[in-house]
Amino acid sequence: MANDAHTPTRLIRLPEVKLRTGLARSSIYRMMEDGGFPRPRKLGPRAVAWLVNDIDQWIDSRPAKPTR
Repeated sequence: MANDAHTPTRLIRLPEVKLRTGLARSSIYRMMEDGGFPRPRKLGPRAVAWLVNDIDQWIDSRPAKPTR
């Protein structure tokens, strides 16, 4: 098992967040306003990115879709 203290943190931009979650930009920002989605880190005056660990934890917290 890897030690989390030594795992490098990776930042991902919106296109990768959309691919990982399957959500549209508007849905991501609406859920952020409601407190139901991780907030990004500010990289500069017009750039943000999310911690990949925050996105992975959010995905893992979602209930599994039941199969038929």
